[in-house]
Order: sequence, then structure tokens, then C-alpha cells
Amino acid sequence: MTAIRRRLPAVFMIACLLLGLVAPLAAQAREMVSTARVDVPMRTGPSARHAAKWTLSRGYPLTVTGRQGAWLRVRDFENDQGWVLRSHTGATPHHVAKASVLNIRGTPSTRGRIVGKAAYGDVLRTLERRGDWVKVRHERGTVGWVSRRLVWGW
Repeated sequence: MTAIRRRLPAVFMIACLLLGLVAPLAAQAREMVSTARVDVPMRTGPSARHAAKWTLSRGYPLTVTGRQGAWLRVRDFENDQGWVLRSHTGATPHHVAKASVLNIRGTPSTRGRIVGKAAYGDVLRTLERRGDWVKVRHERGTVGWVSRRLVWGW
């Protein structure tokens, strides 16, 4: 028997073990979208006939939890769920402020100068990620760094 044939069972076993480790990680990966228009209605079901629960502002980040036709079942940072039309979403990363007052800093450090503030629920455009910090642009134009643990999104 050649050396390659003797190694095949071991290679197969290692591949199975790796797949067993990687598959749960892939299942945990979340698909994120953000609203690509102003005033996107989040509906109670997957059609325009379903009532609008509320309206989402441009850039609002959402986790996709399901699909039906042209509709996405989504969840927001407060775990509220609903349906949005897929064509009203995009792949531009955003975060939303989870803190009642969020300091936007000039550098990615708690010692960085505060250049602006965001309030709970404010949408922030994601520009860069660096460790526990996210560089963002507030809808008012302020650019700076926020602590990743105080925002939700991607």
C-alpha cells in the first residue's frame, strides 16, 4: 500500500474533526444589513399588507433571522423583530448607540478628547474597526471613535 493510501483515513478523520469545529462557528455567524432608504417600515409580516410596527431611519443596522421571497425577517439591537423589504436594505456597515450618552472621541482611547456625543438609538456609519474601538460618522457629521461595547451593529 502506498504512503498516500495509508494516510487517507487519518486525513479524512482530521477533516471531519475540523468540520465539526468550523460548522458551529459558521452557524453562529450573523448576517447583517442596514436600511438603505429614509423611513423604511418594519412590518409585522412579509408583505406590504401587514401593518407597519414603526419606521426605521437610513443606515439602521439589523440582523437577518429569516427570508421569505423579497422580504427579510430582521431583529434590531433591542431584540425587536419584524419584516423589511430586501430592496430597502444594503450592506453598508452601521452601528447604533446603546448608551444613553455616547462619547465620540478623537482617538481610540478613553483618554482621547471628546469631539462629539451620540444619544441612545442614534445611527452611526461604521468607518473602521480597531480592537475594542469603532471609528464612526454621526449623522450630524461628527467623526471619531466609540467603544465597541457601547454600540451594536457591524
